[in-house]
Amino acid sequence: MIDVLLGLQWGDEGKGKIVDFLAAHYDIIARFQGGPNAGHTLYLKGEKVVLHTIPSGVFQTHCLNLIGNGVVIDPVTLRLEIEKILPLCPDMLSRLYVSQKAHLILPTHRALDAASEAAKGADKIGSTLKGIGPAYMDKTGRNGLRVGDILSPNFREKYNKLTQKHLQLLKQYDGPTIAWEQWEEPFFAAIEHMRALQLVNAEYWLENHLKQGKKILAEGAQGSMLDVDFGTYPFVTSSNTIAAGVCSGLGVAPSWVGEVYGITKAYCTRVGGGPFPTELEDATGDALRAAGHEFGATTGRPRRCGWIDLVALRYAIMLSGVTKLIITKTDVLDSFTPLMAATAYNVNGTVTKELPYDLCETGIVPVYETFDGWDKPISTCTTYDELPKAFKDYCTFIEEYLEVRISHVSNGTGRDQLIVIS
Repeated sequence: MIDVLLGLQWGDEGKGKIVDFLAAHYDIIARFQGGPNAGHTLYLKGEKVVLHTIPSGVFQTHCLNLIGNGVVIDPVTLRLEIEKILPLCPDMLSRLYVSQKAHLILPTHRALDAASEAAKGADKIGSTLKGIGPAYMDKTGRNGLRVGDILSPNFREKYNKLTQKHLQLLKQYDGPTIAWEQWEEPFFAAIEHMRALQLVNAEYWLENHLKQGKKILAEGAQGSMLDVDFGTYPFVTSSNTIAAGVCSGLGVAPSWVGEVYGITKAYCTRVGGGPFPTELEDATGDALRAAGHEFGATTGRPRRCGWIDLVALRYAIMLSGVTKLIITKTDVLDSFTPLMAATAYNVNGTVTKELPYDLCETGIVPVYETFDGWDKPISTCTTYDELPKAFKDYCTFIEEYLEVRISHVSNGTGRDQLIVIS
């Protein structure tokens, strides 16, 4: 079976640590969408490691790791990531596989991303400027280059043809010239490096392992509220971040899917532009950012912070059929009282528990439920019984509202700071 792990908010939910923990129970970890805009943070022997493309099971020495066809790959970022991980995990290349059908991010994709975002002015969507959106556009436009193309004797010809198309598109923007040529030399050096990796027909590779009874965990990037179809459009990513993306992003049938782990922080954060109903643009929001060290793992940008949004969370759980809920960064709320949770929206005078069609154009006022804070640091707890009553009451309310059981609680950055509930 294939179990699924994905974020339920706007990304940054702490997926890396959870995959690293769960990986002990799986044979294969497979990334199914996203690109180097992902920043999955793990701590290994006290050292912080941020993974952008490589699956988060890489430090579990028994695990095989697959970069699926739904991922868009920047060869330079992948090479740098491999070089950083190798000293920590010398056998990683023997356990890393890349789908030949995954699409490549070219230097001119990055140039297009920067030019397009600059042209939006005040309407910027908060792109990470890594070329991901343009790469997905070429994929759906049937122009893209894939990993398997680097094995072709005429790869350079294909590259030049696509690059010329991009240069024509760049002429429509009036901003400053982007010196994308400086990125070509490291790009082709990284392509040579990529040719030596284990490039596979991943859909057959996965089928063979499934028929052998291997346990697979599909790892998502970003978060459900950034899904290109169901997120806060147009402030979304360019791929399907919900559970449905597993089938198209790995080439597996829905019948193989088992458990769906959904991850949420105990509060909400968002990087970049876009609607955020429970955002706190005050001292409490600043305190949440400071306590949670809320700065993007990939971009370094400060994250917008707010109370947990149960309306949006319930929506995300519905979309993916989440069977197990994991709450992270609970320790961040240790010093906050009272706590708030949005349980409905007042939309232009009408109270609803449904997400409106367009959060960007709708006047939303969150309706909050208030909870007492707890009287001791959660980070010191090692079992469910040790957790303070106020926290347990908070969790019980969340479970009843969302109609899904909480299976794990993360109460610190350490690998061992994860309490298993069910």
